[in-house]
Amino acid sequence: MAGLLKPARAWLRDLPEWLTGIIYVMAAVIAAVILHRVLIWIARRATRAHPEGTGAVFVERINTLSRWLMIVIALAAVQPALDLHRSTATLWARAAALIVPGLLGWGAIVAVGTVIDVMIRHADITVVDNLRARRRRTRLGIFQRILVSIIMLVTICAMLMTIPAVRTLGVTLVASAGLAGLAVGAAAQPALKNLIAGFQMIFTEPIRIDDVVIIDGEWGRIEEIRLTYVVVKIWDERRLVVPVSKFLEQSFQNWTRQSSALLGSVFWYVDPTADVPRLRAKLGEIVTANPRWDGRFWNLQLTDTKPDGSIELRGLMTAKDASTAFDLRCDVREALLAYIRTEMPEALLQRRARVALDTPVPNDPA
Repeated sequence: MAGLLKPARAWLRDLPEWLTGIIYVMAAVIAAVILHRVLIWIARRATRAHPEGTGAVFVERINTLSRWLMIVIALAAVQPALDLHRSTATLWARAAALIVPGLLGWGAIVAVGTVIDVMIRHADITVVDNLRARRRRTRLGIFQRILVSIIMLVTICAMLMTIPAVRTLGVTLVASAGLAGLAVGAAAQPALKNLIAGFQMIFTEPIRIDDVVIIDGEWGRIEEIRLTYVVVKIWDERRLVVPVSKFLEQSFQNWTRQSSALLGSVFWYVDPTADVPRLRAKLGEIVTANPRWDGRFWNLQLTDTKPDGSIELRGLMTAKDASTAFDLRCDVREALLAYIRTEMPEALLQRRARVALDTPVPNDPA
């Protein structure tokens, strides 16, 4: 083996310095890539038994990051053998000082995202009683964005502080931070307001992921909660983007604040001569036979009279969530109207008039 290495070393010494450096760099990069693939293969084999576990998810997340990290380590190890000039060595050191904090910050973001994603997967919101799961997902999502923002800020600061000119400028900026802070605060007041509201959202929890809300006259579900805005998925597939501060400062309806179960109402306007007990009995048959009814409560009451002579009947029925309650109300409304049309036409509103003659009709002499 030693006999083979001597001719190779002699051959390398005969090459130009720039070509020798390129060969060293390429060999280091190739060795790093091969070692990376071997280690990733071993890690995947080790976590194959639990593909949904934290270890397996983390291995897939760090695949790209670890490849670049190993390339950087390989280049740092081969750097003394390159015989670089002083200026080139300084540039190499500056580049390494910028890249290493960036890779460390990237690794921290990946680690935080992996842990939180695994925790979110255990919060199943597809179950019937998903209040606790939705609360957990909301808190974890906002907490992840806060941590990522902090990590990115620290990483960028660490990268910039490795540059001497920026470090000197940073000292000057710190000295004048008071005036700069006032100026920036005045200019960015709306953004800072929503950012602070995002932090408040973690503790106050006016909304959670998958909550059913009515805001600005629109019915929808909370789809995303960001640090500065919330995305509401409207019932017709539109998206309503709302500033976070609006949920803390203005009133809105949250139909799933404590529970997803709701009490739905349906109104009918019928003739005053309608047999209300008979309609109540029929409504009970319709509601109890509907699979969307959750079995908790139903009722029919005469709640009002109208100037046009009709009476108002209000039916109440319960369902497990808002969308089911809406469908149940539509079913019940249609079924009872069909029953009135076919079996109780006398319940349909009839217009009545009473005519009084001012002049009596004379008796017929015949």
